[in-house]
Amino acid sequence: MSIVKSLLSRRAFTALAGAAVIATAMPAPSFAADVTIPIIVKDTTSFYWQIVLAGARKAGQDLGVKVPELGAQAESDVNGQISILENAVAGKPAAVVISPTEFKALGKPIDEAAKSVPIIGIDSGADSKAFKSFLTTDNVQGGRIAADGLAAAIKGATGKEEGEIVILTNLPGVGSLEQRREGFLDQVKTKYPGLKVIADKYGDGQATTGLNMMTDLITANPNLVGIFASNLIMAQGVGQAIAENKLGEKIKVIGFDSDDKTVGFLKDGAIAGLVVQDPYRMGYDGVKTALAVSKGEKVEENVDTGANLVTKANMADPKIDALLNPKIK
Repeated sequence: MSIVKSLLSRRAFTALAGAAVIATAMPAPSFAADVTIPIIVKDTTSFYWQIVLAGARKAGQDLGVKVPELGAQAESDVNGQISILENAVAGKPAAVVISPTEFKALGKPIDEAAKSVPIIGIDSGADSKAFKSFLTTDNVQGGRIAADGLAAAIKGATGKEEGEIVILTNLPGVGSLEQRREGFLDQVKTKYPGLKVIADKYGDGQATTGLNMMTDLITANPNLVGIFASNLIMAQGVGQAIAENKLGEKIKVIGFDSDDKTVGFLKDGAIAGLVVQDPYRMGYDGVKTALAVSKGEKVEENVDTGANLVTKANMADPKIDALLNPKIK
């Protein structure tokens, strides 16, 4: 048993060896024992995707399934993800779980992959109807939640839901991010006519770009009162810019997703709120659903994994704390 623990303690082996060791150490259904279900995320280095992988890893352990943990080194590496998908399918797995990096570019590769194996989508969509099941946050609703949170934060600071605001999106053409943007803009237009979107900008997948964009916006727009940073990377850069300029009281920020850095900004007041998903559940249920599909079982076509607005006032609630501090090992 000490050998098992030693193996499990090495992160380098968690993806393949860890699942295999556990499969032999724990009782599992005979069908699942020889099953391989790769999971392909957008960026293996990001904390958000590490949580997704942790959920998938735990599902592999619980179900006795081998779960190779795959993905590019950056969300902008679209071609890299396509190659990873093609290589994974060539290994003839029971099914594949994937979060597409880019909506249009991954459509045909997923269509092609689905001719050989069942494909389960998580987090972000693609221009394909081949998914057997799709598990994600309702990102349009997530955008609406962000708009409500930003309006409330601005009102708390100024006494009214009015002023100039900005949207910063990490990359163009990403399904989940475009849906958040759509939901945010629709909610502002419908519910908060006093809020004026003066800039709607895209980054290049780097937090430093978010920092630089935010710094430029601060300089050029002295009446700015609010920002929606639609993913973790943008929230990191924006939060840093607000913190460095000590503008947390004047400019309210709502980010999307969380890590130690953005939670720190939330505690310090540089960020007013974070819309937090449940990436652990996406990874876990993605693998669980893939196994069910590979066994010919009926599954839900679309599953909403939920989103919550986290503020300094509610971050200690047990439900919220579990989302902010997931177990990733």
